[in-house]
Amino acid sequence: MNCAGVVTGKPLLEASDAQIRRTFDVNVLGWYWTTRAFLPGMLARDSGTIVTIASAAGLVGVARQTDYSASKWAAIGFTESLRAELRGSTVSTLVVAPYYIDTGMFAGVRTRFPLLLPILREADVAARVLDAIQAGRKQLLMPPLVRVLPVLRVMPVGAFDAVMNLFGINRSMDHFVGRGR
Repeated sequence: MNCAGVVTGKPLLEASDAQIRRTFDVNVLGWYWTTRAFLPGMLARDSGTIVTIASAAGLVGVARQTDYSASKWAAIGFTESLRAELRGSTVSTLVVAPYYIDTGMFAGVRTRFPLLLPILREADVAARVLDAIQAGRKQLLMPPLVRVLPVLRVMPVGAFDAVMNLFGINRSMDHFVGRGR
């Protein structure tokens, strides 16, 4: 289970080099080392699932998340590439791309339409991940509205950005405080 994440919550020019490196060390390189540690045993047993927790921010860039969003795009690409490498094996992959989860990491974020894009509860996400593993799913996007993001990508960039602004995506970090900030 590749589930690690940090975020600065700062605009690109306000994030220090060290903060950006830390985001990529934790959010990207961490799953390489974890996967490389466990994958040989899974292949030897010919069973298992590599689960990578990405984010809906890995499907759409979010203001004040240039570090985090880019790292979660990497999570999706990592999992897709690993899935292709494992083709023919019974070891599988699952990428999870949830909207904000109420873990404290994103304390202060707000959602414009809580019925459509709720802040998710940890226990609900964990249960959905376990269900997805058991069902052999390759991808879990949540809540349901997140599933339309890939389809919306066919829109012209200006129209796509307008839809993201309508849903308040680029204002969601306006009240971000994170953990202990």
